[in-house]
Amino acid sequence: MKRLLKGGRVVDPAQGLDGTFDVEIDGDRISRIGRDLPHEGAAIIEVPAGLVVCPGFIDMHVHLREPGQEHKETVATGTASAVAGGFTAVACMPNTSPVNDSATVTSLILAKAAAAGLARVYPIGAVSKSSKGELLADIAELKEAGCVAITDDGHPVATALLLRRALEYAGMFDIPVIEHCEDPSLKGDGVAHEGYYAASLGLRGMPGACEALGVERGVLLAELTGSAFHVAHMSARASMRAVAKAKEAGIRVTCEVAPHHFTLTDESLATPIPYDTNVKMNPPLRERADRDAMLAGIADGTVDVIATDHAPHHYDEKRVEFDRAPFGIVGLETAIPLSLDRLVHAGVIGLSRLVELMSVNPARILRLPGGTLAPGSAADITVIAPDMQVRVDARALRSKSKNTPFDGWQLRGGVAATIVGGRTVFVSDAVKWSV
Repeated sequence: MKRLLKGGRVVDPAQGLDGTFDVEIDGDRISRIGRDLPHEGAAIIEVPAGLVVCPGFIDMHVHLREPGQEHKETVATGTASAVAGGFTAVACMPNTSPVNDSATVTSLILAKAAAAGLARVYPIGAVSKSSKGELLADIAELKEAGCVAITDDGHPVATALLLRRALEYAGMFDIPVIEHCEDPSLKGDGVAHEGYYAASLGLRGMPGACEALGVERGVLLAELTGSAFHVAHMSARASMRAVAKAKEAGIRVTCEVAPHHFTLTDESLATPIPYDTNVKMNPPLRERADRDAMLAGIADGTVDVIATDHAPHHYDEKRVEFDRAPFGIVGLETAIPLSLDRLVHAGVIGLSRLVELMSVNPARILRLPGGTLAPGSAADITVIAPDMQVRVDARALRSKSKNTPFDGWQLRGGVAATIVGGRTVFVSDAVKWSV
């Protein structure tokens, strides 16, 4: 059955579109896009005023926890959280139990995703066996099984030689190496950003240079190998300088920033709730100058992607002393409201740039279908409501875990609907619309 989304504002930077258009869906594909399309044989769906139709948003940094950590999240609950957050696809990290270093684990994740039938799931494989940093995983096997990139996320690749070999190996299949950038010797046992607030609270610190050293290592090896290197969850201003310099030199380097790193600073360690473990993440919340550098990089094009680093943890795991709590927060259901409120409405970027950051560029970097509403492309659509009033309620999150520092925040902008493969998989209760 054909459906015609009629009269909405369509923002599709891949096609240079930003205006009022009709979008026709035929089965699981976009069949036509244009103004005042004839609608014979198609069910007409009038897009309510104020809503924006975009190519499906893709989160390229998500922890789904399954297999092995189902008390935190499962593929089913994680993809339910994803579509409620406006994401039609997610790429999931390999630090499961067992680690996704084989076709067996990759196939299990894909089977669970197919059974859930919500967001598309693209597994990312480990760089090294069990992510121990000793022996390379079989990257050819991982790629053939469906992995779209490799990483030892949660840890930097153990040695420069191993990272070089990973880049060379991944380059044979034209997939990126995604790196959690840090120097373990400089990080030590740090639990927060090294600065005034950590010192005042007696918390062990890790400086921004810890991350930037890892970025510089990766840049040099990307230049040496000619392979694609992607910096995960960047947070430090020195890292931003390194990436900008690498891009000017034509090195194949891309990067992502998470919403918590462009909204919060290390002041959150002390206020409103001192030692709140929901503001403990790695890389940590950094000082204002770093946060402002992330905003500047988003505005000037240095940053390629906004990714959530969705890291669910069980309530009991976070209800311990700050030093003992695991790093990470959930982010799938807050990313779009935070981005609309703090970036678009704040005048940092426009909607077209937001779609580049959350759809076009993730699809390009990971070589995924999507990132456009061009005829013939998958009918993966994110419909946003830029003026929707959103109050974050941790208890109402679809994710199995509720570890967010944004509970109670009032934000302007949210998700109206999510369509995956032509199927409507989420519609907001705040929108009077049947897709």
